[in-house]
Amino acid sequence: MTALTFVDGEWLEGNPGIMGPMSHGSWMASTVFDGARVFENCAPDLDRHCERLIHSAHAMELQPVVTAREILDLALEGIGKFPRDTALYVRPMFWAETGFVAPDPESTRFCLTLHEAPMPEPKGTAVTLSKYRRPLPETMPTDAKAACLYPTSGRALREARTKGFDNAVMLDGLGNVAELATANIWLVLGEEVATPAPNGTFLNGITKQRVKALLQDAGYKVVERRVTFDELRHADEVFSTGNYGKVMPIVRVDDSHLQPGPVYRTARQAYWDWAHAYPLL
Repeated sequence: MTALTFVDGEWLEGNPGIMGPMSHGSWMASTVFDGARVFENCAPDLDRHCERLIHSAHAMELQPVVTAREILDLALEGIGKFPRDTALYVRPMFWAETGFVAPDPESTRFCLTLHEAPMPEPKGTAVTLSKYRRPLPETMPTDAKAACLYPTSGRALREARTKGFDNAVMLDGLGNVAELATANIWLVLGEEVATPAPNGTFLNGITKQRVKALLQDAGYKVVERRVTFDELRHADEVFSTGNYGKVMPIVRVDDSHLQPGPVYRTARQAYWDWAHAYPLL
């Protein structure tokens, strides 16, 4: 894996050491991050990902040491250091260096990593229901893209893969569908295109918001509402949206088999067309 990291004013190759055993971010989990994609000379919604990182920092009571605009400019500088057609994952991060349990906001540090990451092929994903659930806002920092939320996603993924599936459907505290372990989820029932309504237990994804607008522009009735797992099992189509793969088909929900359908194909093509309308220079 080829990677570049900007930290403390310089670009470093590989996987440089940036935290020590006494760093608050490594032992008290004050780390927040965001992820953006570069593919086919496009960096869709890169500015919004930079802005969300600032929001996440404030939600974790960190003090950002760079602005969203400065992060964007650094990301564009880093992108320029790779060959033009390289698919990248762009990951800016903040964390606290000091503090006892509560982070010291004035000790906040920043880094930005870009690493090669080919876009996954839309071959179709198989998903199953996980026993692990998304936390309530009162129990975890669900309003931030915080690293401390991801061990639960990792456990759900391991559970699903052990059963022979690719990803896991995670419920919220009330038993409604929240999202996949790594992406937002959509279903089609007749004329309705539905996705779980943001309720504070999961992030309302940037790619999800973008696809919602694109589908509405294409004439579809899109609703954000309560979704049950049984609905997923009986849906006409199911697909996912997320930063890593953007728009991906789901072809199996437990023992229910599906085919990529017209709404999925419209969503994926519309997203690709929109992304390529704003190429990198």
